[in-house]
Amino acid sequence: MARDPGTEPAGGTDVLDRELEQLLNDELTEDGDHDRFAHYVQKEKIVESAVTGKPVRALCGKVWVPGRDPEKFPICPDCKKIYDRLRD
Repeated sequence: MARDPGTEPAGGTDVLDRELEQLLNDELTEDGDHDRFAHYVQKEKIVESAVTGKPVRALCGKVWVPGRDPEKFPICPDCKKIYDRLRD
C-alpha cells in the first residue's frame, strides 16, 4: 500500500528538529569569562547563524548566537590555543 508522501508519521524529523533546537537554546547562556572574549568559529557557521538565528559553537565549546562586534574584545585564550594546534 502506497503512503501519501505529504504525510509524516508522528514523531518525525520535525519533532527531532524542534527538540534539538530547544536543547541548543537551553545551552546558549553560559555565565563566566567566555562573554568577555571573541571566539573562533567557522566563517560559514557565522553566516548561517546570521541568516537562521541558530547558535554556533566556538572552538573552546562556548555556544551562543553571535550578535556583537568581536573586534571590541580580546581573543579567547582557549580558542587561540586550539586554533594554533590545528594550524601546526
